[in-house]
Amino acid sequence: MKLTNQELNILAILDENHNVSAKSIAMQLEMTEENVYTLIKKLEEEKIIVSYPTLIDWNKIEGKETIVAMIDVKVTPQRGVGFNEIAEQIYRYPEVRSLYLMSGTYDLSVTIEGKTMQEIALFVSNKLATIENVVSTTTHFMLKKYKHDGVIIDGNEDKDRRMVVSP
Repeated sequence: MKLTNQELNILAILDENHNVSAKSIAMQLEMTEENVYTLIKKLEEEKIIVSYPTLIDWNKIEGKETIVAMIDVKVTPQRGVGFNEIAEQIYRYPEVRSLYLMSGTYDLSVTIEGKTMQEIALFVSNKLATIENVVSTTTHFMLKKYKHDGVIIDGNEDKDRRMVVSP
């Protein structure tokens, strides 16, 4: 789909900060607020704007800690549908946060969340590995999140990182 320059500019602004108001966008692009609302609504209806994510560090909230695992999955593609049917089976599980078709040594990259390592292990062994045409899985547990979707999570972004020079 070909977009207008106004639509592309709106997308660029929202991509940088999804909390920016339509009024602010209108001022930046010298448009009316009504026009901005209309274009955003159109982009949402056409599924170009898919969602407005909120990033929450659940591990800072007592009782809400989660474990994130990234699973490399090798599969045998099915004739006529390739990887799509297998991917569909996987992304329907509520534990799955993201799923990507990859190039390289494995075919699918699955990111899941669970409350315990045992919960993730059961997902891999009872759900993922039992899917027909799944050849193998390799599970990687996330130890620490430093940056996610362009946002620094670590909290040290304000720290002065200049090298100390003394005479």
